[in-house]
Amino acid sequence: MRRAVAFLTPLGGAAAPSPAALPWFPVVGALLGAAVGAVWWGADRLWPPAVAAALAVAADLVLTGALHADGLADTADGLLPPLDAGRRLDVMADPRTGAFGVVAVVTVLLLRWAAFASRDPSVLAVAGVWCASRTAMAVALLALTYARPGGLATPFQGGRARTVPLAAAGGIAATALACVGLGSAMEGAAVVLAALAGAALVLWLAVRRLGGYTGDVLGAAGMVGETAGVLAAAARW
Repeated sequence: MRRAVAFLTPLGGAAAPSPAALPWFPVVGALLGAAVGAVWWGADRLWPPAVAAALAVAADLVLTGALHADGLADTADGLLPPLDAGRRLDVMADPRTGAFGVVAVVTVLLLRWAAFASRDPSVLAVAGVWCASRTAMAVALLALTYARPGGLATPFQGGRARTVPLAAAGGIAATALACVGLGSAMEGAAVVLAALAGAALVLWLAVRRLGGYTGDVLGAAGMVGETAGVLAAAARW
Protein backbone atom coordinates (compact mmCIF):
# COMPACT_ATOMS: atom_id res chain seq x y z
CA MET A 1 0.00 0.00 0.00
CA ARG A 2 2.78 2.43 0.92
CA ARG A 3 4.63 1.65 -2.31
CA ALA A 4 1.48 2.42 -4.29
CA VAL A 5 0.96 5.68 -2.39
CA ALA A 6 4.60 6.65 -2.94
CA PHE A 7 4.34 6.03 -6.71
CA LEU A 8 1.00 7.76 -7.25
CA THR A 9 1.38 10.73 -4.86
CA PRO A 10 4.09 12.77 -3.13
CA LEU A 11 3.00 11.10 0.11
CA GLY A 12 4.15 7.81 1.63
CA GLY A 13 7.86 8.58 1.72
CA ALA A 14 10.54 6.83 -0.31
CA ALA A 15 9.55 3.31 -1.35
CA ALA A 16 11.01 1.09 -4.06
CA PRO A 17 8.50 0.29 -6.86
CA SER A 18 7.31 -3.31 -6.89
CA PRO A 19 4.67 -5.39 -8.71
CA ALA A 20 3.21 -6.11 -5.25
CA ALA A 21 2.00 -2.50 -5.15
CA LEU A 22 -0.22 -2.82 -8.24
CA PRO A 23 -3.29 -4.40 -6.53
CA TRP A 24 -3.32 -1.35 -4.25
CA PHE A 25 -3.56 1.16 -7.11
CA PRO A 26 -7.40 1.05 -7.24
CA VAL A 27 -7.52 1.46 -3.44
CA VAL A 28 -5.23 4.48 -3.53
CA GLY A 29 -7.32 5.90 -6.38
CA ALA A 30 -10.55 5.45 -4.43
CA LEU A 31 -9.04 7.15 -1.37
CA LEU A 32 -7.73 10.07 -3.42
CA GLY A 33 -11.09 10.43 -5.13
CA ALA A 34 -12.91 10.32 -1.81
CA ALA A 35 -10.65 13.08 -0.50
CA VAL A 36 -11.26 15.23 -3.58
CA GLY A 37 -14.99 14.53 -3.31
CA ALA A 38 -14.98 15.46 0.37
CA VAL A 39 -13.34 18.80 -0.41
CA TRP A 40 -15.93 19.36 -3.14
CA TRP A 41 -18.81 18.47 -0.79
CA GLY A 42 -17.50 20.58 2.09
CA ALA A 43 -16.69 23.60 -0.07
CA ASP A 44 -20.16 23.44 -1.62
CA ARG A 45 -21.61 24.08 1.85
CA LEU A 46 -19.64 27.33 2.16
CA TRP A 47 -19.24 28.76 -1.33
CA PRO A 48 -21.06 28.90 -4.68
CA PRO A 49 -20.69 25.87 -7.00
CA ALA A 50 -17.99 27.53 -9.12
CA VAL A 51 -15.74 28.11 -6.11
CA ALA A 52 -16.38 24.62 -4.72
CA ALA A 53 -15.49 23.14 -8.11
CA ALA A 54 -12.25 25.11 -8.26
CA LEU A 55 -11.28 23.93 -4.77
CA ALA A 56 -11.97 20.31 -5.75
CA VAL A 57 -9.72 20.63 -8.80
CA ALA A 58 -7.03 22.27 -6.66
CA ALA A 59 -7.32 19.54 -4.03
CA ASP A 60 -6.56 16.87 -6.62
CA LEU A 61 -3.48 18.76 -7.82
CA VAL A 62 -2.25 19.10 -4.24
CA LEU A 63 -2.89 15.46 -3.29
CA THR A 64 -1.10 14.16 -6.39
CA GLY A 65 1.66 16.76 -6.26
CA ALA A 66 0.61 17.71 -9.80
CA LEU A 67 2.52 14.60 -10.92
CA HIS A 68 -0.20 13.49 -13.31
CA ALA A 69 -0.75 17.00 -14.65
CA ASP A 70 2.98 17.16 -15.43
CA GLY A 71 2.67 13.77 -17.14
CA LEU A 72 -0.24 15.07 -19.21
CA ALA A 73 1.80 18.07 -20.36
CA ASP A 74 4.81 15.95 -21.30
CA THR A 75 2.64 13.37 -23.04
CA ALA A 76 0.81 16.00 -25.10
CA ASP A 77 4.12 17.55 -26.14
CA GLY A 78 5.48 14.13 -27.12
CA LEU A 79 2.50 12.42 -28.74
CA LEU A 80 0.58 15.17 -30.53
CA PRO A 81 3.18 16.89 -32.77
CA PRO A 82 4.37 15.12 -35.98
CA LEU A 83 7.63 13.54 -34.75
CA ASP A 84 9.40 10.19 -35.04
CA ALA A 85 9.25 7.78 -32.09
CA GLY A 86 12.76 8.46 -30.81
CA ARG A 87 12.27 12.21 -30.91
CA ARG A 88 8.96 11.87 -29.05
CA LEU A 89 10.68 10.25 -26.06
CA ASP A 90 13.32 13.00 -26.02
CA VAL A 91 10.64 15.69 -26.03
CA MET A 92 8.80 13.98 -23.17
CA ALA A 93 12.01 13.85 -21.13
CA ASP A 94 12.58 17.59 -21.61
CA PRO A 95 11.52 19.46 -18.42
CA ARG A 96 10.27 22.39 -20.50
CA THR A 97 6.58 22.49 -21.43
CA GLY A 98 5.53 23.28 -25.00
CA ALA A 99 2.36 24.66 -26.51
CA PHE A 100 0.67 21.25 -26.81
CA GLY A 101 1.29 20.55 -23.13
CA VAL A 102 -0.02 23.91 -21.96
CA VAL A 103 -3.17 23.59 -24.06
CA ALA A 104 -3.80 20.02 -22.88
CA VAL A 105 -3.46 20.85 -19.17
CA VAL A 106 -5.53 24.02 -19.37
CA THR A 107 -8.26 22.24 -21.33
CA VAL A 108 -8.44 19.30 -18.92
CA LEU A 109 -8.52 21.53 -15.84
CA LEU A 110 -11.25 23.72 -17.34
CA LEU A 111 -13.35 20.69 -18.25
CA ARG A 112 -12.98 19.29 -14.73
CA TRP A 113 -13.95 22.60 -13.18
CA ALA A 114 -16.99 22.93 -15.44
CA ALA A 115 -18.10 19.36 -14.73
CA PHE A 116 -17.81 19.78 -10.95
CA ALA A 117 -19.56 23.14 -11.06
CA SER A 118 -22.52 21.81 -13.04
CA ARG A 119 -23.79 19.18 -10.61
CA ASP A 120 -24.29 18.43 -6.93
CA PRO A 121 -21.26 16.98 -5.10
CA SER A 122 -20.94 13.21 -4.74
CA VAL A 123 -18.00 11.88 -2.74
CA LEU A 124 -18.51 8.25 -3.78
CA ALA A 125 -18.89 9.08 -7.47
CA VAL A 126 -15.52 10.84 -7.50
CA ALA A 127 -14.01 7.93 -5.57
CA GLY A 128 -15.34 5.55 -8.21
CA VAL A 129 -13.92 7.54 -11.12
CA TRP A 130 -10.51 7.93 -9.49
CA CYS A 131 -10.53 4.21 -8.64
CA ALA A 132 -11.17 3.44 -12.32
CA SER A 133 -8.31 5.67 -13.48
CA ARG A 134 -5.77 4.01 -11.16
CA THR A 135 -7.07 0.60 -12.22
CA ALA A 136 -6.32 1.55 -15.82
CA MET A 137 -2.80 2.60 -14.79
CA ALA A 138 -2.17 -0.71 -13.02
CA VAL A 139 -3.49 -2.76 -15.94
CA ALA A 140 -1.31 -0.78 -18.37
CA LEU A 141 1.76 -1.50 -16.23
CA LEU A 142 1.03 -5.21 -16.44
CA ALA A 143 -0.28 -5.58 -19.98
CA LEU A 144 1.61 -3.08 -22.15
CA THR A 145 5.23 -2.64 -23.22
CA TYR A 146 7.34 -0.09 -21.40
CA ALA A 147 8.71 2.32 -23.99
CA ARG A 148 11.57 3.58 -21.81
CA PRO A 149 13.44 0.52 -20.40
CA GLY A 150 15.33 1.32 -17.24
CA GLY A 151 12.91 4.08 -16.28
CA LEU A 152 10.98 4.57 -13.05
CA ALA A 153 8.25 2.05 -13.87
CA THR A 154 10.61 -0.79 -14.83
CA PRO A 155 10.37 -2.55 -11.42
CA PHE A 156 6.59 -2.89 -11.92
CA GLN A 157 7.04 -5.15 -14.93
CA GLY A 158 6.03 -8.81 -14.74
CA GLY A 159 2.99 -10.76 -13.63
CA ARG A 160 0.78 -10.33 -16.71
CA ALA A 161 -1.35 -13.24 -15.51
CA ARG A 162 -2.77 -10.87 -12.89
CA THR A 163 -4.06 -8.42 -15.48
CA VAL A 164 -7.59 -9.82 -15.80
CA PRO A 165 -8.23 -10.33 -12.04
CA LEU A 166 -6.90 -6.86 -11.26
CA ALA A 167 -8.96 -5.24 -14.03
CA ALA A 168 -12.08 -7.07 -12.92
CA ALA A 169 -11.67 -6.26 -9.22
CA GLY A 170 -10.87 -2.60 -9.87
CA GLY A 171 -13.66 -2.21 -12.39
CA ILE A 172 -16.25 -3.76 -10.10
CA ALA A 173 -15.15 -1.64 -7.14
CA ALA A 174 -15.17 1.54 -9.22
CA THR A 175 -18.60 0.80 -10.67
CA ALA A 176 -20.06 -0.01 -7.26
CA LEU A 177 -18.80 3.28 -5.81
CA ALA A 178 -20.09 5.30 -8.77
CA CYS A 179 -23.49 3.58 -8.79
CA VAL A 180 -24.04 4.23 -5.08
CA GLY A 181 -22.74 7.77 -5.34
CA LEU A 182 -24.95 8.68 -8.28
CA GLY A 183 -27.96 6.64 -7.20
CA SER A 184 -28.27 4.96 -10.60
CA ALA A 185 -26.77 1.73 -11.87
CA MET A 186 -26.90 2.87 -15.48
CA GLU A 187 -25.34 6.25 -14.77
CA GLY A 188 -22.67 4.77 -12.51
CA ALA A 189 -21.68 2.18 -15.10
CA ALA A 190 -21.61 4.82 -17.86
CA VAL A 191 -19.38 7.09 -15.79
CA VAL A 192 -16.85 4.33 -15.12
CA LEU A 193 -16.90 3.21 -18.75
CA ALA A 194 -16.26 6.79 -19.83
CA ALA A 195 -13.30 7.03 -17.44
CA LEU A 196 -11.82 3.76 -18.69
CA ALA A 197 -12.41 4.75 -22.31
CA GLY A 198 -10.61 8.08 -21.79
CA ALA A 199 -7.61 6.36 -20.23
CA ALA A 200 -7.61 3.68 -22.94
CA LEU A 201 -7.56 6.34 -25.68
CA VAL A 202 -4.36 7.87 -24.30
CA LEU A 203 -2.74 4.44 -23.88
CA TRP A 204 -3.73 3.44 -27.42
CA LEU A 205 -2.18 6.60 -28.84
CA ALA A 206 1.02 5.96 -26.87
CA VAL A 207 1.27 2.39 -28.18
CA ARG A 208 0.72 3.64 -31.73
CA ARG A 209 3.32 6.41 -31.52
CA LEU A 210 5.82 5.14 -28.94
CA GLY A 211 5.36 1.38 -29.05
CA GLY A 212 4.28 1.39 -25.40
CA TYR A 213 3.78 3.58 -22.34
CA THR A 214 5.95 5.71 -20.08
CA GLY A 215 5.35 7.09 -16.60
CA ASP A 216 4.17 10.34 -18.18
CA VAL A 217 1.69 8.43 -20.32
CA LEU A 218 0.26 6.74 -17.24
CA GLY A 219 -0.29 10.12 -15.60
CA ALA A 220 -1.90 11.47 -18.75
CA ALA A 221 -4.16 8.43 -19.03
CA GLY A 222 -5.29 8.94 -15.45
CA MET A 223 -6.00 12.65 -15.95
CA VAL A 224 -7.90 12.16 -19.20
CA GLY A 225 -9.82 9.18 -17.81
CA GLU A 226 -10.89 11.06 -14.70
CA THR A 227 -11.95 14.04 -16.79
CA ALA A 228 -14.02 11.84 -19.09
CA GLY A 229 -15.64 10.28 -16.03
CA VAL A 230 -16.63 13.55 -14.37
CA LEU A 231 -17.92 14.88 -17.69
CA ALA A 232 -20.10 11.80 -18.01
CA ALA A 233 -21.34 12.36 -14.45
CA ALA A 234 -22.29 15.92 -15.35
CA ALA A 235 -24.21 14.89 -18.48
CA ARG A 236 -28.00 15.32 -18.65
CA TRP A 237 -29.16 11.73 -18.44
